[in-house]
Amino acid sequence: MPSQPRLLLVEDDKDINQLICLNLEALDFNVTSCENGREGLALAVEGGFDLMILDVMLPEMDGLTLCKRLRQSKNFTPILMLTAKNSEADRVIGLEVGADDYLSKPFSILELQARVKAMLRRVQFNHYQDPVANTVDTFGELTIDRNKRRVSLRGDEVHLTAKEFDLLLYLACSPGRVYSRGDLLDAVWGYKHSGYEHTVNSHINRLRSKLEEDPANPIYVLTVWGVGYKFNG
Repeated sequence: MPSQPRLLLVEDDKDINQLICLNLEALDFNVTSCENGREGLALAVEGGFDLMILDVMLPEMDGLTLCKRLRQSKNFTPILMLTAKNSEADRVIGLEVGADDYLSKPFSILELQARVKAMLRRVQFNHYQDPVANTVDTFGELTIDRNKRRVSLRGDEVHLTAKEFDLLLYLACSPGRVYSRGDLLDAVWGYKHSGYEHTVNSHINRLRSKLEEDPANPIYVLTVWGVGYKFNG
């Protein structure tokens, strides 16, 4: 990741767009912004961004469709969704189509800055490679390549979002250890807030849908009722 992270902001409210740009640029981030989904998709496809911030309600192409299109094209740049909707179900939809996190409007600038910095710290951490360390872990038919950030199951590549990979790797680093949702939220997303623990649940469900032959009866990512989750290695 470059010394000055590149961010893409797609927000159609001119005042909010300008406010976000000013406050993220104050943190020495290089921010490119636009006000509609189709232009946002074109910019995103060009690549080179370390983080994308997408509003849900956008003209020409809504943020959820934009996010889904990017994930379908194997673009796994971390995505923070901005939504004015208060329904938990609406927010979970964003996570299901591939967003890494969300922030509900109205939000404080300090919270936005903290969330962006936390996501970028995870990106920077995961770009670090130790050429000496053994970076390929095998668990039965599942293989995790830490440096290449690739996962394969029975020899076939499993396409995970950046946050799905982070979550799987964190669990797999300590097979059998039980983590609470709060533990995982703090370690993988970089902040603690009980109101966002369903983010962990949603990502666990997505991981299971991609890794497990029968997601209802998983063999890799297990639920420890009343406590949290563990990796069965």
